[in-house]
Amino acid sequence: MAYEHASVPTDIFERRESRVRSYCRSFPCVFQSASGSHMVAEDGTRYLDFLSGCSTLNYGHNPAELKQALIEYISADGVAHGLDMHTRAKAHFLETFERRILKPRGMNYRTMFTGPTGANAVEAALKLARKVTGRTNVIAFTNGFHGMTLGALATTGNSGKRGGAGIPLSGVSHEAYDGYFGPDTDTADQLDQRLSDSSSGLDKPAAILVETVQGEGGLNVASNAWLRRIEQIARKHGALLIIDDIQAGIGRTGGFFSFERAGIQPDIVTLAKSLSGMGLPMALTLIRPEHDRWKPGEHNGTFRGNNHAFVTAAKALDLYWADDAFEKDVARKSGILRARLKKIADASPLANRIKGRGMMSGIEMESGEIAAEVCAQCFDNGLIIETSGSDDEVVKVLAPLTIRDADLEAGLKILETAVRTVSARRSQSAA
Repeated sequence: MAYEHASVPTDIFERRESRVRSYCRSFPCVFQSASGSHMVAEDGTRYLDFLSGCSTLNYGHNPAELKQALIEYISADGVAHGLDMHTRAKAHFLETFERRILKPRGMNYRTMFTGPTGANAVEAALKLARKVTGRTNVIAFTNGFHGMTLGALATTGNSGKRGGAGIPLSGVSHEAYDGYFGPDTDTADQLDQRLSDSSSGLDKPAAILVETVQGEGGLNVASNAWLRRIEQIARKHGALLIIDDIQAGIGRTGGFFSFERAGIQPDIVTLAKSLSGMGLPMALTLIRPEHDRWKPGEHNGTFRGNNHAFVTAAKALDLYWADDAFEKDVARKSGILRARLKKIADASPLANRIKGRGMMSGIEMESGEIAAEVCAQCFDNGLIIETSGSDDEVVKVLAPLTIRDADLEAGLKILETAVRTVSARRSQSAA
């Protein structure tokens, strides 16, 4: 194929692509191929990938078994696009999801195919919660991120992202996330008190929407106890509990679902990103059966029937979730990652602390400017890694969950060197 050999004229991006592009500004090269934990640029430079499509590639780039399953399906003229018609690929995915994920966990959810992105799943969840309860207000949390379409954006906290809307973002009350005011303030009790007080000015909500670990918000982690209290508050006040598991789920923070260890039962769960197994667009809104009150066609989307994604998603479930071996290996790697991050943070005067949970962890630097310098230094040395947080102050590691130990160590060594280099550079500048 021509694109495998011809050099790409980089001015085409500047000439024809919108200024809205972002990640490519941090990684100024043209990527040509990717496999496992590596991406390869057009000039042959290999990069370790600690971004993983922002947790869309939990199983790495182009997993061989998933790729082969897709090739076989395409070669047999399998249905590619089916709207919401019945197809063998969809039936196989649903049966596999039920057998590998729902039944072993004692979960009973209807599966709604919403369209290609996480924002689609969130929009459907918000709309359904309002339909079920007859209420309009939704409670979301400080530093939360749920998508860039208007409904999802209204629940997002970041002012920079909200500023692009162009209209007022209404129908949402932003309350304090766990730990927002420090360890001595119980924000769940605050929320309960406000909802219990008819003069607080806080309207009764249709839903409470929460991430167990805030990915874009800076790797803030909600405790299991706090999550259980939020579930109790939702029940007490007649709201549906929605867990946004788009970035933190699919094994990233332990368990297939990030909320399993808390022992809660959300009314609605949103999934996307790594659900398809290899980066194909796919999103789900899981709904408890009693809340599945849609009329046929009341919510739809042209690309809700991505059968190629159904094929790779089902294969990934069989490959990685048939037993607990994969989950245990991810927990082992999480221990390695967090121990190394702590060592790196402890050695640098520019680092505050490590944050996150599992394979969704990072280092909070003193400022976003410092974090950006660290990431740029990493890229110069062959590592793709990005930031998160209110001021982009957290260097966030989202390595593939399937990464080899040697590659994990190699990437962490690059990160350690980058932090040390930036610390020394800034120390010299101050002197």
